[in-house]
Amino acid sequence: MSSPEPTLQNIIDQQSLKWIFVGGKGGVGKTTCSSGLAVQLAAHRESVLIISTDPAHNLSDAFRQKLTKTPSLVQGFSNLFAMEVDPTPDLGEAEQMEWAQDSFLQDLAGSIPGIDEAMSFAEVMKQVQTFDYSCIVFDTAPTGHTLRLLNFPTILEKGLGKLMSLKQSMGGMMSQVGRMIGAGGEDGGDLTEQVLGKVEGMLDVVRKVNDQFKDADITTFVAVCIPEFLSLYETERLVQELAKYGIDIHNIVINQVIFPDVLGASRLLEARVRMQSKYLEQFNELYEDFNLVKLPLLEEEVRGVDALKAFSINLLKAYQPPAPRQAGQSAREAELEAQVHSLTLRVKELEAQLTKQ
Repeated sequence: MSSPEPTLQNIIDQQSLKWIFVGGKGGVGKTTCSSGLAVQLAAHRESVLIISTDPAHNLSDAFRQKLTKTPSLVQGFSNLFAMEVDPTPDLGEAEQMEWAQDSFLQDLAGSIPGIDEAMSFAEVMKQVQTFDYSCIVFDTAPTGHTLRLLNFPTILEKGLGKLMSLKQSMGGMMSQVGRMIGAGGEDGGDLTEQVLGKVEGMLDVVRKVNDQFKDADITTFVAVCIPEFLSLYETERLVQELAKYGIDIHNIVINQVIFPDVLGASRLLEARVRMQSKYLEQFNELYEDFNLVKLPLLEEEVRGVDALKAFSINLLKAYQPPAPRQAGQSAREAELEAQVHSLTLRVKELEAQLTKQ
């Protein structure tokens, strides 16, 4: 069986994909990779939205354009939009959320650990569900935050499900309690209609999102890492946790790989190359059935649409580093040497074919 292609072309080709999450350890280039992927998707899809769910937003810096909580058209595109949201808003923002307008749900959010973040995330997903984009790319926060984010639908479904079963068994009593805590409204309306009606609506959204997250035809996750121990460890943890959640992952981008253009020029550089080579071998062994995309360490930051377009080419076409040259050797000499080596290999192939005949 042939090994998977070392590119993200499979994501472009899978037209059914609706949700694409890009995540990994902090500082490995998630925003650059997610932005580059969104740029490539925009060339093949009718409309693409990229959303940053990282509290420390970097999308604005990547595109060199001020972004807000609502989708903004990226300059230089007619079908690529971007926005920055915080799925764990501060108190001022949380109070404006629909679920926070009801005192009963506020009390619920305050009594169940993690439910406030989960409800806020549900509000974000409810908004995203109304968007009419053919594909949505999520530029996520570092691994731990992202795993919690992806588990929110499950947390909500369990929590709200328990609440609904409680309503069924104690409907009358809950209605009286609701009036006592102010959830019944001025007209003293029934709690089931006013509060749990909202909960049921939220639960429908959550279940739909949960089902879509676990459907490999609709959702996939792209891990971004660098060839170092901590990043390898974090990637393995991410892959294992996503498997528990039933979320598809078969693409890993290994960023900041050093391809030296001069051999013997720096002991430090050679030491880094040896270290990276060791971890690259481990990536190849652990994820032999994954699409492993290796991207080079660049001289400059990738900022602006033009830089992202140039960078994103390497996501769909395996990067071919120039042949390294010995210290003191000119670039032209190295190029000629590489050509001679290539021609020598070709001659050997032709000789082998003649021998068979």
